[in-house]
Amino acid sequence: MGSIIGVGVFSLPYAVASYGPISLVAMVVATVGAVALALVFAVLARRMPAGGGPYAYARAAFGDGWGFSQAWLYWITAWAGNAAIAVGWVFYVETFLNKGGATGWSIVIALTGLWIPAAINLTGVRSMGVFQLWTTVLKFVPLALMATAGLFFIKSGNFTPWNTSGDTNISAIGGAMAICLFSYLGLETASVAAAQVRDPARNVPRATVLGTVGSAVVYLLSLVAVFGILPASELAQDVNQASYSAAANEVFGGSVAGDIVAAAVIISGIGALNGWTMICAEMPLAAAKEGLFPRLFGRISSRGVPAVGIIASTALASVAVVVSYLGTDGATVFTTLVLMTGITAAIPYAFSALAQLKWRWQDHRRGPTPHLVLDLAVAVVALVMSVAFVYYSRNSDNSWYVVWGPFLMTGAAAILGVPVYLTQRRRLQAAASADAGSQTTDGSES
Repeated sequence: MGSIIGVGVFSLPYAVASYGPISLVAMVVATVGAVALALVFAVLARRMPAGGGPYAYARAAFGDGWGFSQAWLYWITAWAGNAAIAVGWVFYVETFLNKGGATGWSIVIALTGLWIPAAINLTGVRSMGVFQLWTTVLKFVPLALMATAGLFFIKSGNFTPWNTSGDTNISAIGGAMAICLFSYLGLETASVAAAQVRDPARNVPRATVLGTVGSAVVYLLSLVAVFGILPASELAQDVNQASYSAAANEVFGGSVAGDIVAAAVIISGIGALNGWTMICAEMPLAAAKEGLFPRLFGRISSRGVPAVGIIASTALASVAVVVSYLGTDGATVFTTLVLMTGITAAIPYAFSALAQLKWRWQDHRRGPTPHLVLDLAVAVVALVMSVAFVYYSRNSDNSWYVVWGPFLMTGAAAILGVPVYLTQRRRLQAAASADAGSQTTDGSES
């Protein structure tokens, strides 16, 4: 839950306000997809209770090439997602600092948000876990506030007009849904970090399903409250980028309530960055152990953590933040990074669903399989939702570069993985040839 709930949901009303209250339908659809994915990962985690999550499933089901591609894409999700979290986190920090939104200082604040969790992770898993626990507890304050007290201040008139995007209802729901997915990224992190979990075959599925459902409840209730407290036209204004703070101020008057919410969201953001920084290193670590990532990512420091993965991922996230801020505003930066991470996460999600379909069908061919129809149906829903998330991950703008920016950034980052894979494949082939030669020599001597 600490990795799922970051700043995505707290910045979501502002990010989807241009679509109008119809975004609530998009959130319901995204929730259905998220729960289906959580159930798929829960079943897969029981089948393969090992670290790596989507990477491990894709590699086992479809081979090294597909396994590497999913590891690379998911790694992009992790560090680019951290960049997006950091940008959304800045919205709330600037409630107190840099109120004018000067770009240079926004970048400095975002980089601070990235490197503090990296420093915590470098001290060891235990320190990271303690920090994650307390930030998870504290982040529930603003969500619980909106999901309970906020519901009593809803004005029905704020839900009209229903669709303000100018597109059809289906297009508006699809566009908003792609952004909503970002709020659920992290539902698979328990499976990625399974190597760090006690009794993973039992605890990872429970954490995945209960964490996703628990997050979904507070998400849906609090989002209904925010859209009911403030009209979409106000939520879309730059002054209300910190949407939950603006809603709290509307309910209680003044600015004290909003400041308290902003402080809680700042803690939430640091907590999410803390958890995701660990995940940034866990995926390359799992791939490096199998020889598909450079060996550097598989080295463990004296503190028991993959330090190279932590530092490299945070450095890449820092570059993404700086590049994205240049020549555009914070809202566009946040949305573009959100959509990019949606694409790079949805593809590994789709391959995990395909792995589930393949393995369950193989189970069926070998003999009686309880819950076959249910498992297949859930996997199909997860697959369809993953494809839909990719399809709708486009920005709304008159410039083609901005519209297709998420795909362009994803493509550029994916292409960088090609030489890495070719290099690692040659090393694997050389190692396999050496092993085969050694076995032949041993056999002839005996």
